[in-house]
Amino acid sequence: MDPDLTELRASIDVLDEELLHLIQKRMAVVERIAEFKRAHSVPVRDLEREKRVLSDRRALATRLGLDPATIESIARLLLLSSRDRQTKLRVEVPQDAEPKTIAVVGAHGGMGACVTRLFSDLGHKVLAVDRDTKLAAAAAAAQSDVVVISVPIDVTEEVIASVGPHIREEALLMDVTSLKQAPMGAMLAATKASVVGTHPMFGPSVHTLQGQRIVLCAGRGEDWHRWASETFRARGLVVTEASAREHDRMMAVVQVLNHYQTQVLGWTMSKLGVSVEETLAFRSPAYLLETYVTARHFAQSPDLYGPIEMRNPSTAEVTEAFGEAARELREILLAGDRRAFDAMFNDVRGYFGELTAEAVEQSQYLIDRLIELSAGR
Repeated sequence: MDPDLTELRASIDVLDEELLHLIQKRMAVVERIAEFKRAHSVPVRDLEREKRVLSDRRALATRLGLDPATIESIARLLLLSSRDRQTKLRVEVPQDAEPKTIAVVGAHGGMGACVTRLFSDLGHKVLAVDRDTKLAAAAAAAQSDVVVISVPIDVTEEVIASVGPHIREEALLMDVTSLKQAPMGAMLAATKASVVGTHPMFGPSVHTLQGQRIVLCAGRGEDWHRWASETFRARGLVVTEASAREHDRMMAVVQVLNHYQTQVLGWTMSKLGVSVEETLAFRSPAYLLETYVTARHFAQSPDLYGPIEMRNPSTAEVTEAFGEAARELREILLAGDRRAFDAMFNDVRGYFGELTAEAVEQSQYLIDRLIELSAGR
């Protein structure tokens, strides 16, 4: 008698368990690799090695009659997991590095907790300070090598002014604010200690810090700036160096314009009065992706976005440019002017240049994953 579906699924379960045990064995080898890399000062990431691995796994998948794109996705996740494990084992932390005492002011907030984990993973002693802790910010600052300000943007400068005078001159003051010019000025004025401005370009809910980006703005003290850069890189972050002015200018596009267009889309949909659920019955992959991003945006607190957009010095410029582009495109559409539409399309394609090919490839991977994860709704 042929096996029934229950028996076949039981066989799958057994095979999946064997796969997990193999991954466990693989991770044990990764830990040995981490030991070697740390002993011989070898970086965690080797892009050429990764390219060879992915190419080999795709070729092997083809020979075995498996879908190479699917196997490549699995291989990429394994590589990511391996890198993350190596960074947690402090591969790129110099063996003679001295652990620091680091005070995180606002440690119980989302980003504060993330920063706390980051430094703890690297072996530093973290003093958690928040409104509900017995340890006060001033007392923690006085005994710390590094003080990190991670509080809402509306009170950042106020907290800096109160904590700054208590920081030792040989110590470091950092912030994690989404704007940099005003907080940097406040830090430089509040203390004689070294100053580094930082902006993590990710939220506290990310599953891994591997490959996430952080912006560093030099303030005062080259040694501490170097320490901050090396520390973040050791945890797997990609570091971008910028002046405070350059940072805020770029955030006008990366944050203000980006959030603004998402808010306009969501607000417009709500004003049209069309049921979101009804539209999803007719969804395309691109629409589903945009809808998820928009819904995720509005699932969060307005306190996170309002100050970022309202305080950026270039908000008026970018929102006016957005409105002008929308007005021009509306006129083209209502006039049915295909020549103008095609010209606009070609102009924008030229602006994005070589990124268009990369975008097509990478977004296809995201769309495939999205369709898989949203199946059944």
